[in-house]
Amino acid sequence: TADRVIFPEKKRNLIYIYLESVETGFFSQNRGGAVKHHLMPELYDLAQENVNFSHNDSVGGFYSLSGSQWTIGAMVAQSAGIPLKVPFDMDWNDYGTDGFLPGVTTLSDILHREGYYQAVLMGSDADFGGQKQFYREHGTDRVHDYYTARKDGIIDKDYDVWWGMEDAKVYAYAKQELPKIAAKNRPFVFTMVTIDTHETDGYLCDRCESKYKTQYENVVACASKQVAQFLDWLKEQDFYENTTVIICGDHPTMDDNYVRSHFKKKYDRTVYNCIINSPIPSEHTKNRIFSSMDLFPTTLAALNCTVKGDRLGLGTNLFSGAPTLCEALGKSELNRELKRYSEYYDKNFYEK
Repeated sequence: TADRVIFPEKKRNLIYIYLESVETGFFSQNRGGAVKHHLMPELYDLAQENVNFSHNDSVGGFYSLSGSQWTIGAMVAQSAGIPLKVPFDMDWNDYGTDGFLPGVTTLSDILHREGYYQAVLMGSDADFGGQKQFYREHGTDRVHDYYTARKDGIIDKDYDVWWGMEDAKVYAYAKQELPKIAAKNRPFVFTMVTIDTHETDGYLCDRCESKYKTQYENVVACASKQVAQFLDWLKEQDFYENTTVIICGDHPTMDDNYVRSHFKKKYDRTVYNCIINSPIPSEHTKNRIFSSMDLFPTTLAALNCTVKGDRLGLGTNLFSGAPTLCEALGKSELNRELKRYSEYYDKNFYEK
């Protein structure tokens, strides 16, 4: 995989933000969403003003297929171009303690070989779902989470809300760490993971307004605002000019009660994506059928890399316009194939 990626002379930094459960259904119905209110105006505008790969001719998103429908599965799909197939006798979130897909080449493996400094930041316990194992075993230098936040003075020793600490504190932590990382004079990757919009009903922090009837809608609206504010801060930093920022939902929301009461039954659910400060344009952004796995080669293209053949793993570089597997096979057929047992996967990915 790695030898099919050619880096530019001046390597770009990457900030990759996974937004928990953020799907395009949270836009208002008149903007292609599923709900009455326009819950995410900031994220909508960012997608409209930057690169947004879409399943329609407006702001849209990608499909979350089998093996990518929970957080760590989404991370594997978006950064390695494959589904996460957990051994059949294991819970989704229990995989990884004895090694996390050691036979797979991920985005962070490729960037590690190219001399990137890599850090991950989340407000929950990074051991949950094997997230820490996945990143540490594939070339990431530092994992910041709820426990390191206590050591680094971001929160008090006895602080504990929701899954650890709320997103407002994650963004404050990022603002503390990013200038230090940028000062290393190495290209860097900073991956952030939000949590406030997790089911059920989300976490209502002290920044959330009470504009809407349901708590979840107020939390989603607050999440959209916080990303935009963080981006405003990023734009003021010296390192921003040479940094690509990718903002993606991880998977559609799992808050089934909310979906049942607010989404129409046949609504076509897709996940949010936006690439900001992309060094390359694309004429191939609209009316695409694609999945989380296509973000792997697309992310490298957004760092101004050349991806030979425009494919990595099961993903296609969306900037290229080459057909994705969803487009070539049909989304349902591809999903059926992904669910099948794969001897190749077992032999080559679970072990080195």
